[in-house]
Amino acid sequence: MINTSLAARPTRRGMLYALAAAGTLTTGGVVLDGARRAGAGGPPAPAASSPPAPPGRAAHGRPAGVRPDASKAREIRAEFLHAWRGYKRHAWGHDEVLPVSGRHREFFAKGHPVGLSIIEALDTHHLMGLDDEVDLCAEWITDRLDFDIDADFQVFETTIRLVGGLLAGYLATGRRGLLRRCVDLADRVLPAFTKSPTGMPYRYVNLRTGRVSGATLPLAEIGTNILEFGVLSDLTGDDRYWRAAKRALRAVVQRRSSIGLLATRLNVESGRWADRQGSAVDPPVDSFYEYLWGAWEMFRDEECRDWFRSFAAALRKYQAERVGDRLWFKHVDFRTGALLSRRQSSLAVAILPVGGDNALAADYYRSWTAVLDKYTVIPEAIDYRRMTVVSARNDLRPEYANCAFQLYWQTGDAYYRTTAWRYFQNLRKYHRVPGGYTVVTDVTRRPMPKGDHCPAYVFAENFKWLYLTFSGTSRFDYARGYLSTEGKVLRGLRRGRA
Repeated sequence: MINTSLAARPTRRGMLYALAAAGTLTTGGVVLDGARRAGAGGPPAPAASSPPAPPGRAAHGRPAGVRPDASKAREIRAEFLHAWRGYKRHAWGHDEVLPVSGRHREFFAKGHPVGLSIIEALDTHHLMGLDDEVDLCAEWITDRLDFDIDADFQVFETTIRLVGGLLAGYLATGRRGLLRRCVDLADRVLPAFTKSPTGMPYRYVNLRTGRVSGATLPLAEIGTNILEFGVLSDLTGDDRYWRAAKRALRAVVQRRSSIGLLATRLNVESGRWADRQGSAVDPPVDSFYEYLWGAWEMFRDEECRDWFRSFAAALRKYQAERVGDRLWFKHVDFRTGALLSRRQSSLAVAILPVGGDNALAADYYRSWTAVLDKYTVIPEAIDYRRMTVVSARNDLRPEYANCAFQLYWQTGDAYYRTTAWRYFQNLRKYHRVPGGYTVVTDVTRRPMPKGDHCPAYVFAENFKWLYLTFSGTSRFDYARGYLSTEGKVLRGLRRGRA
């Protein structure tokens, strides 16, 4: 039975916490030391100090640390190294490894490797105390990597993975060469924003010529950039990045419907919606909302905070529903709230936890734990009313582990470590191959058939979320740290002993 009322039980990538608390969001979150003038288009404001937290708690309501479980942390680290050695053996310098065939492939442009897995892995190596690997990766980037490439790169993926990865690598190591590469790349991406008549970025930009293309794209690709660009503006004192990202967000918000919802895809030249489906918290819109809250969390931008709260209220009103005792979010017509679909993506689980005690995020996590219980490995998408599989693949998604870490970090409830450990055990059982880790093509079959692909985000996310959950590493500031939607630590990295 479907219960559309949430009154009985209040309810990643960071957004759902705010639905319940009317104000806190994180899904992979990123936090920066500086503060920015609310709604301003100018340079960052001077760093602002946070109010003191209660003893043993972080400023955002999280426990100030994670109780170490050294044995489990060692197992997680060992499996990360198994995956990494497969990449080094078969694909070093290329973007991604095909661990079954022992080949490689490029992610952005055929024939143009940028060492994506190397950049993705940088801060994970640092957190795990793999300093020789940090040095190896950083030296490859500074000695070999050149972004003067005559090819179209996707702006969204370039920002969260390459710009974010280089930023995290710089924050971990202090190597100026990493920051120089980051600035060079961001400058090559900026034409996607500045050439747009609305300020919303084009989908692709040629890194050599600045030619832009792809005028119709989803919200996540339009608005998932203010954290990386804001950090870069603070580090360099150059506010062009922040202003471009903020302008893009404002352009989207101005196009919300009369009931306060957004659809999924916009034409960035005309400013017109290309569809009518309000699909939050699912991709391809999820991280748009996450980054609205992140702009408040990181830079104290009150305008972004207020936008987020407005959307959170509308999402609760028109999209949240219960099937039995499980919380889900339906897809609706963004103009009327009429039901369109009850499909749910496994990526959505990471949208909710953000800070403090979050009943909404906990409810949604338990909904996806029920999916884990039923299928052992979470499928890409389900029909949540029937709990049936819509897409049977599992592309090594990290979102469940992401959510488990965030909720354990915030609450200290051992339930989240118990379920995260089960996720890890299944990851090792069903995705591990001699050459590393690979995708599963059908979670409903036994034995589960494997594909031949290790996405580069595995080195940034899956094992990192798990390691942070169990290690209590001194290289991460559990009281103040914050991670991006791609699992990049943009605040809270410590140098020195792991």
